[in-house]
Amino acid sequence: YGLVAFDMDSTLITIECIDEIAAAAGRKAEVAAITEAAMRGEITDFRDSLRRRLSILAGTPATVLERVATERLRFNPGARELCAALKAAGLKLVLVSGGFTFFTRDVAAELGMDFVRSNELEIADGALTGRVVMQDWGDICDGEQKRLMLLQCCEAIGCRPDQAIAVGDGANDLPMMGAAGLSVAYHAKPRVREQARIAINDGGLDRLLELLK
Repeated sequence: YGLVAFDMDSTLITIECIDEIAAAAGRKAEVAAITEAAMRGEITDFRDSLRRRLSILAGTPATVLERVATERLRFNPGARELCAALKAAGLKLVLVSGGFTFFTRDVAAELGMDFVRSNELEIADGALTGRVVMQDWGDICDGEQKRLMLLQCCEAIGCRPDQAIAVGDGANDLPMMGAAGLSVAYHAKPRVREQARIAINDGGLDRLLELLK
């Protein structure tokens, strides 16, 4: 294998960042219900589900993001150990998330990611606008963008998709998991566990090392 692509929320880290932003804004129940339905695959349009959730958060002070990062964001067990071992073995690491750059920047730096793609929250007058910013690749990192990112990173480093590993937990991870040679579901939703080649249902992310030795 030459490359491993990771989802972030509930995969590398313990939380769904958008749900925690909503909790700090007093809107968690509304937002978390949409998140859960999207991750289970009951809402099939991730772009629509993200826009719906963000619209609920319009007007939330941007200071909430820092609170979530410092008070709530924690790495899943084995995340650091797995990424360190993969890098030591010469693999390239990709963080591709339907979450937000405010969080992926720090997570990617901490884990030594080589490539990163995620959504940029629009902030105006110190508050979330309820929208995301257009980037050079597009505006919303959905399942199709995750698949494209995996393929683009493979091409960039000269590795075939069947030499890639994709690790995720939700329905929007399935396209990239389907494109990779090895798909890994980590404490995932039932539909994702069923479609993945490997499911880690107990223990930490570093259990993947047992298979790769």
